[in-house]
Amino acid sequence: MPFATRSPRTTPFRAAAYKTTITPSQYRGRHSQARSIQRAAMGAARQSAIALAATACALAAFAPRVQAQTPSPLGEWQYSAGIPLEKLYQPDRPDFEARLGIGSTFEPRYDGSDRYHMMAGPSIDLRYKDILFGSTGEGFGVNFLQGPNWRMSIAGAYDLGRRGHDDPSRLNGMGNINPAPLMKIAGEYVVSKDFPLVVRAAFTRSFGGSNGWTADLGTYMPLPGSSKTFYWFAGPSVTFADSNYMQSWFGVTGQQAAASGYRQYNASAGLKSAGFGITMVYFVNKHWFMSADGAIKRLLGSAANSPIVQTKTEGVCDLSINYQF
Repeated sequence: MPFATRSPRTTPFRAAAYKTTITPSQYRGRHSQARSIQRAAMGAARQSAIALAATACALAAFAPRVQAQTPSPLGEWQYSAGIPLEKLYQPDRPDFEARLGIGSTFEPRYDGSDRYHMMAGPSIDLRYKDILFGSTGEGFGVNFLQGPNWRMSIAGAYDLGRRGHDDPSRLNGMGNINPAPLMKIAGEYVVSKDFPLVVRAAFTRSFGGSNGWTADLGTYMPLPGSSKTFYWFAGPSVTFADSNYMQSWFGVTGQQAAASGYRQYNASAGLKSAGFGITMVYFVNKHWFMSADGAIKRLLGSAANSPIVQTKTEGVCDLSINYQF
């Protein structure tokens, strides 16, 4: 996220420096919880197969992930995947939970680039009483309102922006989008234990950099095929952005056009992208676990028509190994 705004698990380095919003960049889960949830699932055998899968997948709620946060093709929900399910199915958790790890991510050099690069860095996820949290995915924040199957949070994070040398041949003359602190207000809701569909909305404001707003809407569910050591989620997401954000990331001013050779372009507010993501967690033992994320995103609206965009369809994958105390 140091805590750039979009990556819940890992803080990948850019060359030698942080590149993440991981942002650093959605898994939580403990082996002891896995055993207790497995017993609960056995006792609830009368429930549907989906509900049983949800019980197991809820354990993944606290597994840190590796993601880059500026911005990434990952769905915003993947930065905190599983948290509301873990709370619903396993309300009795320790007051303090800590997970540390290291991971890598393979993603576009910038939003709209057809060139990819690999980054690596640490993964951090700290939580206290389901109130305070600090992670490379969600940033530093507090759950200021909550219930058994929902929560609302506010967090501070950091966006590392975009630099011309991220891809000199494509961004030459475009200047930099400066790093900036972020404020994120988010809400999550789980339909029910029998139908564990999670709906999440997040509104993010950049103070500096693009000086813009983004709105991310996503939904996901735990999938069948989980066990006490393996869990996975999948779901779609869409992102909207205001004109400040769109112009900063996809517009070309007259000065930039003269320096870069791109045609002048005014990007407008509206739908920015839509995508689909998958998040997975595998427990090696009660302390060590591995997490992985994959996603594909399609740029839409004026973002897709920008002259700096080399491809409208982007992908990302990341992998981390973590230790929970």
